[in-house]
Amino acid sequence: MFTYEKLEVWQLSKNVAIKIYEITKKFPSEERYGLVSQMNRAAVSVASNIAEGSSRSSFKEQAYFSEIAYGSLMEVTCQLQIAEELGLVTNEVSNSIYREIELLARKLSSFKKSQLNRYKK
Repeated sequence: MFTYEKLEVWQLSKNVAIKIYEITKKFPSEERYGLVSQMNRAAVSVASNIAEGSSRSSFKEQAYFSEIAYGSLMEVTCQLQIAEELGLVTNEVSNSIYREIELLARKLSSFKKSQLNRYKK
């Protein structure tokens, strides 16, 4: 098991990515290179940046990758809102994933603060 796999923020981000993939599978084929591609890449980017950051030796670098992951998570949120307004996702589905995204956003923010605090010591 790699170190990042033990991190709760990574586990949550992986679950969000899987759910985004499941949601976008149901999108029309003409969205394959539009929202589907964008949402999937952004969702995978969250987990990937957490994993990459965990391999860095300095807490400052780790925090940088956590910040990038947070930005990707906000991309997913924006894209999900657009998908909902286009009628590609039901309100019920989006509300379910929004709860997970909100939890992940809080935990990721705390994770980054912790990394920065360790850097400053």
